[in-house]
Amino acid sequence: MLVYAPDQLAQSLHECNSRLGFWLDSLLPADLPGNGRPTLETHAASPEQMAGLLSELMRAGAGLRSLPTDQSRELENELSAYRKNVERLRELMPSIHATLLQERARLEKERGRLESAAQWARSSRQTL
Repeated sequence: MLVYAPDQLAQSLHECNSRLGFWLDSLLPADLPGNGRPTLETHAASPEQMAGLLSELMRAGAGLRSLPTDQSRELENELSAYRKNVERLRELMPSIHATLLQERARLEKERGRLESAAQWARSSRQTL
């Protein structure tokens, strides 16, 4: 287990928060509705986005397991920012799940169509 000094942990968490924010922002659509505020609607998360999110959560988790009892103000601020990022991810999860289910259904439908076409092609060869 890695043991960080409070300043090192604050710096590591700051970098993690920055990357986590990037991955969370990448899940939101680029065009915002008329009021200019982001919605909770996401597009299908790419494997790269999911891997990035998981990587940052695991990196932060490693540091949080060795949290010092005496926390600097900077560390408290980074912990607060991390908590907000995790809450933001929790709010996005139902939308991410829904879009992934829709994508799965679309892919299964396409696979069925391709299997039907392949079966037709095989049966056509037999008749010729």
